[in-house]
Amino acid sequence: MKKVKCATYEGLDAKVVEVESTLTKGLPSFSIIGMVSTNISESKERVKSALLSNEFTFPPKRITLSLTPSELKKDGSQFDLAIALMIVLNQNDVDLDEWFIFGELSLDGQVRENTQLYPLLLSLANQGAVKKAIVPHSALEKLSKIPNIKFYGVKTLNEAKELLQSDVLVEAYVSSSGFDYPSYILDKEYFVYNKYDEDFLEVKGQELAKRAALISACGMHNILLEGSPGSGKSMIAQRLRYILPPLSQSEILDIAKLDSLEGNKVEFKPLRNYANPHHTSTSAAIFGGGSHKAKIGEVGIANNGILFFDELPHFSKNILEALREPLQDGKIKISRVNSKVVYPANFLFIGAMNPCPCGNLLDDAKECRCNELEIKRYKNRLSDPFLDRIDLNVTMQNISPSDSPSLSSKQMHQCVIDVHHIIKKRGQKDFTAKLNDVDIDKFCIMDDDAKQTLDMATTRFTLSFRSIKKVQKVARTIADLDASEDIKKKHLLEALSYRRR
Repeated sequence: MKKVKCATYEGLDAKVVEVESTLTKGLPSFSIIGMVSTNISESKERVKSALLSNEFTFPPKRITLSLTPSELKKDGSQFDLAIALMIVLNQNDVDLDEWFIFGELSLDGQVRENTQLYPLLLSLANQGAVKKAIVPHSALEKLSKIPNIKFYGVKTLNEAKELLQSDVLVEAYVSSSGFDYPSYILDKEYFVYNKYDEDFLEVKGQELAKRAALISACGMHNILLEGSPGSGKSMIAQRLRYILPPLSQSEILDIAKLDSLEGNKVEFKPLRNYANPHHTSTSAAIFGGGSHKAKIGEVGIANNGILFFDELPHFSKNILEALREPLQDGKIKISRVNSKVVYPANFLFIGAMNPCPCGNLLDDAKECRCNELEIKRYKNRLSDPFLDRIDLNVTMQNISPSDSPSLSSKQMHQCVIDVHHIIKKRGQKDFTAKLNDVDIDKFCIMDDDAKQTLDMATTRFTLSFRSIKKVQKVARTIADLDASEDIKKKHLLEALSYRRR
């Protein structure tokens, strides 16, 4: 019995599938087993035609192809080439165990790529599961940025057969292990996106909001911006993307995989994802779903990046309450009758809202048209448990003709990079906002004045356990911006100033 490897998708990750074959005596038949989809069942006809069109004799035996693990549902035409080669080489003394083989077959034996090929190989590369693979020759250019894999491109079934039977392999296409961006090495190599398509210099005034945005970027803290229409809430949210911490190679590959699944151009830039769903979006569009096969939503797309909800109170109550789970746990679970999938959803959440339905409550020049009941109803759309998951609450300042630019995105990004160096050298694996209780006790060390201040604030403001931890984590990030080893009283006071009132 011979076997080669291929892959299929389960949720967002590729799962390795072994293709095994046996040719036994009996009535001639051809069957593929192992929870295969319709398009894999159809591959029998493509494989038969490709073999007969290239003068291969279809064996008059009982042919059984097994795709394991059997409990995993397989889907996609990328199995065609592996299935055909299992039949052709069944009687040959060829070692196939280390090979991954991908390719859709045309009826005349040409090897073509399908839409799943690119994200599958990206996911396998990120898992370190594949070292060498046979792929369609037409896909080599597209696969050029996937690092540390030897690719062997073939145009036809005959070429693939000759490649595997040859004692001397043809020269492999080895992709680059790096990216064309500045990088530095701490616990691993990190790549810096140094182009600022949208710059904080364009945001005039709003110094408090920009300070909060800097803190948010350094520690990946969730932030809520409240202010009048036109005060710059969306501008700040859009520019935050360009000052977030650098990305590792595996994170870049994850983002590339998401781009490929969404049908976007894959550029391998160390730029974090940015998802901005409209408030009329459905729950399935935001969290993912589907009646038979669970698909990724905006929350999954925002993994390792930003999820921005503009006009926050206008999102449905169900969506806002369902968002509490990924905000707390960094993952989202989609349960259907046919599948249960867990997606990573580790993102920085940015919310933006007006102070009242008409938006003029905080505006000195315009009169608010809302009564107290309307304002109360508007703000009550956001529950306390949801707001308790926001680290930084910022009220935007009124716009003035004398407002001027201050820090640029480049300057702010350098501060973020400096803090990134500090937290990694301290031994933190996660961003400060994502620290668990054990790590908070380990890394968020306060001096005596800060401890006393936190105790007083806990009593005075009746802070919940979660609120106390969030204040500590925000204070840790502020202390890192000051390059302070311990959290001091001034850092804690600034952190308390961002809590919800």
